[in-house]
Amino acid sequence: MKLKSLLPAVLCLVTAACSSGDRYIAISGYAQGGTYSVKLNLNGPDGRIRESPDNIKKGIDSVLAAIDNSVSGYNKGSLLSRFNAGEKIVPDDIFRNIYKASYKYYVESDGCFDVSCAPLFDIWGFGFTSDSLPSRDRIEEVMASVGMERLADTLVTDSEGFASPSSQLLARESGNDPEILPELNFNAIAQGYSCDLVAGYLHSLGVSQMLVDIGGEIYCEGLNPSGKPWGIGLDRPLDGNNVPGQDLQGIFRAGPEPCGVVTSGNYRKYYVRDGKKYAHTIDPRTGYPVTHSLLCATIIAPDATEADALATYCMVIGLEESKKFILSRPDLEGCLVYDEDGVLKTWTSDGLKFESLD
Repeated sequence: MKLKSLLPAVLCLVTAACSSGDRYIAISGYAQGGTYSVKLNLNGPDGRIRESPDNIKKGIDSVLAAIDNSVSGYNKGSLLSRFNAGEKIVPDDIFRNIYKASYKYYVESDGCFDVSCAPLFDIWGFGFTSDSLPSRDRIEEVMASVGMERLADTLVTDSEGFASPSSQLLARESGNDPEILPELNFNAIAQGYSCDLVAGYLHSLGVSQMLVDIGGEIYCEGLNPSGKPWGIGLDRPLDGNNVPGQDLQGIFRAGPEPCGVVTSGNYRKYYVRDGKKYAHTIDPRTGYPVTHSLLCATIIAPDATEADALATYCMVIGLEESKKFILSRPDLEGCLVYDEDGVLKTWTSDGLKFESLD
C-alpha cells in the first residue's frame, strides 16, 4: 500500500501564501528498491538552513545507505543478511534500535507483529525467496522454529561486541532447539524507521517543516508551501491499482504536529492459485495469510516507526479489532478501508482529517 504526497516534485517551491523568506525545495532519489521524496523548508525557526540542497541530498542518501547496509534483507552483504546466514556480526545502532523496537511491538501486539517470522514470509513467497503455496506440513514445521518468545528482548553480544543468531536464543530450558537458528525480517518496520532517521538528520540541520516519503511511508511536520497541513493521497485498495496516485480513495491532511503516516494493505503483494488469493500479510499466530475483509489500514502516530508497525498489526487483526485498538489509543488516528459485499467502505477515527473522493 502506498501513500503519495500531493506536492509536485520540483526543485524549488515558493508560494505567496508562505511567510517572507520561506523557500521550499524537493529532493528525490532511489532507496530500498523504490524511490524517496523529501520536501522541506530551507527557512528554519532559527534562520536560513546553511547546507546547500546538494549537500542535503548527499546527507539523506548517506542515511539511507547506512540503513540498507544494516537491515536490508535484499542486500546480501548487509548485517541482517549475514546474521540470517548464521554469521557473527557487530551490530550498529540501526540494527540494535530496530530489533529493540520490533521486540517492543511484538509484546504490545500479543505476537501479531513478529519480525522473527522471516521463514514464514519466505515459504509463502513474500520474503527473501521465491517460494509459494507451502504444504500444511511445511507450515507446521516452520511454525515450530519462529516466534520472538524464543529470543532475548535485546541484542546479546559477547565480550568482543559480536552478536549471532545462536546468542539470541533463550536457554534450552525454554524449549528452544539450538539447531534451529532465528532469522529476522524487518520489512514491516524498516521504512518507517528510515523516515524517522532521515527526519532526525534534517532536524540536526535546523529543518522544522518537512515531508519525508520513502516508498510510500511518510513522516511530516510543519506546513506545506501554501501554509496548510500536508496533503497525502490514499490509493484506492483495488487489485491492479499499481500506480501510486492514479486512483485515490481520499486525501489526508497531516501536520503541523510531527507525525508518521503509514498504510499497510493487501492489494499489491499477492498471488492467485486455483482461484484463491494469497496476500502478503501473514498472521504469525497461524502461519497463514489473513483472509478478513480489511483491505488496508492507515495509522497516524507520533512517529513513522510506530505507524509502520501498527499498520501491519491492524492488517493482521482485522477490521473490528483494529477499530477497537485505534479508539483505545488517544495518540493515534486511523483509517480503515474494507470490503462489504463487494463495495469499498471507509471507517475513520474522529480526529482524522480525511476527505473521501467517493
